[in-house]
Amino acid sequence: MNWGVFEGLLSGVNKYSTAFGRIWLSLVFIFRLLVYVVATEKVWSDDHKDFDCNTLQPGCTNVCFDHFFPVSHIRLWALQLILVTCPSLLVIMHVAYREAKAQSEAGGDSYRCTYPPGKKRGGLWWTYLLSLVFKASVDVVFLYIFYRFYENYSLPRLVKCELQPCPNVVDCFISRPTEKTIFTLFMVVTTCICVVLNLVEAAYLVGKRCRER
Repeated sequence: MNWGVFEGLLSGVNKYSTAFGRIWLSLVFIFRLLVYVVATEKVWSDDHKDFDCNTLQPGCTNVCFDHFFPVSHIRLWALQLILVTCPSLLVIMHVAYREAKAQSEAGGDSYRCTYPPGKKRGGLWWTYLLSLVFKASVDVVFLYIFYRFYENYSLPRLVKCELQPCPNVVDCFISRPTEKTIFTLFMVVTTCICVVLNLVEAAYLVGKRCRER
């Protein structure tokens, strides 16, 4: 996956963002995207290979691993990052569509910029506001999914499994649980900060619109 494509797309929406939006963009790329690319993929690369159970029963280790890790952390984070950046792409597409329409109607000679940088009005205001609500909702949903799959966002050193075809209750050991828990908590905290920034920016936009009217 070429994450540079997302960086190029999101940089365009930076012109129409408030200060809160620029901080959010920095957090996403520095503390979520780069950490994901540089560190988390390597931390979880051995999660299945080094998941050891004290049994030689064929299939037992695979069944237990699937039970305790129904979805990989890194795949969930990848899906979360994709979904949380898509609304910013919609803002860019909205601006590009309106600019192209205005230029076509003006014939190119008397064309004026429909949305000057930093200005949000009309349809762009609603698109931008809905994008903030969507981004916050996506992050909240994924926080809930992580909490349900991995209680308290932590990974224990030892888990006990008694699923078929395991002959009895077997002990299974997770590789590097402390390191994985630290990265999980880091991603959870940065996600919470991003949610707060989205809500604050949405409140700021609504408050500013109310004052103007």
